[in-house]
Amino acid sequence: MAAEVLVKVEGLSKKFCKDLKTSLWYGVKDLVSGITVSQANRELRDKEFWAVKDISFELRRGECLGLIGHNGAGKSTLLKILNGLINPDEGKVTMKGRVGALIELGAGFNPILTGRENIYNNGAVLGFTRKEIDAKVEEIIDFSEIREFIDMPVQNYSSGMKVRLGFAVAAQMEPDVLIIDEVLAVGDLGFAFKCMNKIGELIPNTALIFVSHQMPQVARICNKLMLLEKGENIFYSNDIPEGINKYSHYFVNSGLQEIGSGEISLKKLVLNDSIINNITDLPIFENGQNLKLTFELKINRPNLNPFFIIVKIYDQQMREAVNCFSHLTNELIDPKTEIINVEVVLNSLFLNQGKHFITISAESKIDKRIYSHATNALVFNVSDEHCGFATSTFPGQWNISS
Repeated sequence: MAAEVLVKVEGLSKKFCKDLKTSLWYGVKDLVSGITVSQANRELRDKEFWAVKDISFELRRGECLGLIGHNGAGKSTLLKILNGLINPDEGKVTMKGRVGALIELGAGFNPILTGRENIYNNGAVLGFTRKEIDAKVEEIIDFSEIREFIDMPVQNYSSGMKVRLGFAVAAQMEPDVLIIDEVLAVGDLGFAFKCMNKIGELIPNTALIFVSHQMPQVARICNKLMLLEKGENIFYSNDIPEGINKYSHYFVNSGLQEIGSGEISLKKLVLNDSIINNITDLPIFENGQNLKLTFELKINRPNLNPFFIIVKIYDQQMREAVNCFSHLTNELIDPKTEIINVEVVLNSLFLNQGKHFITISAESKIDKRIYSHATNALVFNVSDEHCGFATSTFPGQWNISS
């Protein structure tokens, strides 16, 4: 028997106006016309745009929807509608049970009340009785790890302390629907891990909507994914790797960016003997192959200090997957000619699936001066579908018997 649907969103849309005065004028007109004119089929007027357009989905108990998209894609607007902070222009939201939300830092806290008093306030908003909150308050304080500050006004809390208390209340009260925005990016790494473990415990009994720019977090806990772009749903599926792959497409199109002092520049980059002329025509790398990079470094100023080369490979979550330093196996490069030819081979390389981005740097050993730093120097795809999301993969030496 399928779990009950706790969140149902049907044709949700919300538009905003870029200009305040125009927005106020439209608001007055809408108050008048709203009495006699249908609200459903309005067209965009001058200076208006759709922050969210025609979004529909269902979420059952035990499901976690990862909501991803670049800044300005409409994620925060959608969450505010779901949490009842703003009303949609079109569509309908149906939620069952108690709803907890962490969608803005400190949202829901009264700054002049203490942390303890805010626990009771938030619990009451979620629909819990004082007796039920009494039974949970010590667990909440312990989880937040701010016991020595719990009777201090929240307005004196740091951003990390607010996140700790907000998440502790939302998690320990165990709501039926939990909405979490990017707030977990604030604070220390240890508490973030603690939160992720707690989310894993909550999911079986909760419908969770999780917003993050951290793709490893999304891949770890979500079993559904929605990708927003300019307010529209461009991907909605339980195929998490494919959704993350589409999200990373933005970085592919950003192209080569070369910074540094400019005393050295990167030329003629080749991957495994294939010249790359178009960044959208990505070469394919099959795991277990040798990865060979060849390129030229053009010396733009004579008498440079000896330098070394760094090659870094980033995965599609922008994590460093591979570091390779020339001076670990070779002497420093002492530039005597205008062009230096470089070849580096990474033997039997295994990477996770999806797109990868190569950065190449040339740096002085003496004064740490960065002569060249080329990000997105090359983008390639790893074709293996069975390597997961770790930053690196090892085939291992296996001995299996029955």
